[in-house]
Amino acid sequence: MVGEIRIYAEGGGNGPDTRARFRQGLSAFLGEIAQVARQRRVRWHITVCGGRQQAYDRFASALEQHSHALNVLLVDAEGPVSDGPWAHLRNREHWDPSGSSDDQAHLMVQMMEAWLVADRAALVTFYGPGFNEGALPGWTDVELIPKADLKAALKRATSKSRRGPYAKIRHGAPLLEAVDPSIVRKTARHCDRLFTILLAKLGAGP
Repeated sequence: MVGEIRIYAEGGGNGPDTRARFRQGLSAFLGEIAQVARQRRVRWHITVCGGRQQAYDRFASALEQHSHALNVLLVDAEGPVSDGPWAHLRNREHWDPSGSSDDQAHLMVQMMEAWLVADRAALVTFYGPGFNEGALPGWTDVELIPKADLKAALKRATSKSRRGPYAKIRHGAPLLEAVDPSIVRKTARHCDRLFTILLAKLGAGP
């Protein structure tokens, strides 16, 4: 079992306040893992880095600075995924950190919003009156939704809601707190992979 887990995540924009808010949302979404870490007295850190390159750079530095820990990179896939995480990121971003395994790379496929639309009930509650659930097609696998289609559908669904159109910086963090990870895991296999691997590293796997 590991003694420390350090997650370096893409997201939160450029401001310290928005990154802190995104960290709060991501911490809530990963709350089950954090709780197990506390129970096992495993140190748990989430660093929200803004852009994806910044997340990778912080992760790569952590491989040397925190070599005792399980360092984890969490970024959007930015497109369909047909290979393992590092193979996908090598092909797309030319990232290739030596000394790290696929267990340390995790993808939000094709983007974080795929996780959000997996739990429609949470979206209905969050956006309230005016939310057009019918604008979200009946996707059975949210990871297959092209980025452009996902963005357009979210815009249509939320444009007349009480909170206004979906905005990643304003709405992403509170929605991460609102959605049910157990629902997301059923239709987003890379999300399930993240939970399964980290729980296993904590000795809480199946």
